Amino acid sequence: MSTANAIFKSYRAPRAVARSFRDAGADEATGLGWLFAACILFFVARLPALARTSHLSEGEVPLFGLALGTFFGTMLLAPIFFYVLASLSHLIARQFGGQGNVTDARLAMFWGLLASAPFVLFQGLVAALIGAGVQANLMAVLSFAVFLWVWINSLLELEGRG
Repeated sequence: MSTANAIFKSYRAPRAVARSFRDAGADEATGLGWLFAACILFFVARLPALARTSHLSEGEVPLFGLALGTFFGTMLLAPIFFYVLASLSHLIARQFGGQGNVTDARLAMFWGLLASAPFVLFQGLVAALIGAGVQANLMAVLSFAVFLWVWINSLLELEGRG
């Protein structure tokens, strides 16, 4: 199954997709690829809104500076944060009888991030074209809800095996 098909299938049946990845032998390297792909897409999603901010400031806030700071945050700091959060989710799952390992928790989180990327990209377009407001906030909530849906269901599937 292609990545795009897996992403769209994750919206309907995230547990089945997580099971198929586990059965196909997804490992730490696969998860790392998903994480960096998601971080790159999240960075790209922010660029139009950053360009809008720079343009509306009439050059007082340079696009390069905004983009560099965003790149630093999304490509260097966010992966560390997501690794820590995935490890914490594994420890919490263990407290509730989870049978998986930390790699399973990482795969679940990183796949959730990648699966939510289309919504994050759309959110970036909304923020760039309309600006900050109710629509951008609704898209942010929807993006986060999709991430949580895929992450939690994938985590339940991968940690619940016994």
